[in-house]
Amino acid sequence: MRQIILDTETTGLDHRQGHRIIEIAGLELVDRRPTGRHVHLYVNPEREIDAGATEVHGMTWDDLRDKPRFSDVADAFLEFARGAEWIIHNAPFDVGFLDAELALCDRAGCSSLYAKLTDTLALARERFPGKRNNLDALCERFGVDNAGRKLHGALLDAQLLAEVYLAMTRGQESLTIDIPPPVAAGSGGGDRMWATRPRVPLAVPAPSEHELAAHAAYLDALDRESKGRCVWRTLGNAAA
Repeated sequence: MRQIILDTETTGLDHRQGHRIIEIAGLELVDRRPTGRHVHLYVNPEREIDAGATEVHGMTWDDLRDKPRFSDVADAFLEFARGAEWIIHNAPFDVGFLDAELALCDRAGCSSLYAKLTDTLALARERFPGKRNNLDALCERFGVDNAGRKLHGALLDAQLLAEVYLAMTRGQESLTIDIPPPVAAGSGGGDRMWATRPRVPLAVPAPSEHELAAHAAYLDALDRESKGRCVWRTLGNAAA
């Protein structure tokens, strides 16, 4: 399962008023694991950037005049993103801008490129109705460190969204999802190897202080969202 976490920055709020993309970032997940592959592109919008937009992401047209146009980087973006599930926070906004840019360079729209489109804002609103569900609020809710997010940036926001998405869509049962099922003695098929394979001592490294703190923060967030019904917190208290 290949997924791309996507984010864009733009000259303004509405592509129908001629606003353009100035930055695109995408991070690749395969089977819900980051692969390290990503695309990050700055784009010359060929127009001024609204002052309100500059306050959000900090960029002006002068910062981007020497960057390639969208038509120059379209192939790089399409090669990376084609055929994957796209995961975007407030997907209609980014997809609308991407469709407008693709149309300007005579390319097919986004619906012909992605295998599936997932809007994490819609997911968050369904799960947390009536609450703030912007990226900063979700980072706080799931214990994702966004202290470095002084301004919006497509790559940073995609990295934060990847962590939020994985936390928001992970059930507690996923902690054992990679453990192969036990094989009954005498069962047939190639899986019998699991029943006969010699046991190897398991090395268990001790967690660092940073890892313990991150784990505690995640459990705190999980406990708040489950209204005190976090299984791992309950088991930990019982063991203590």
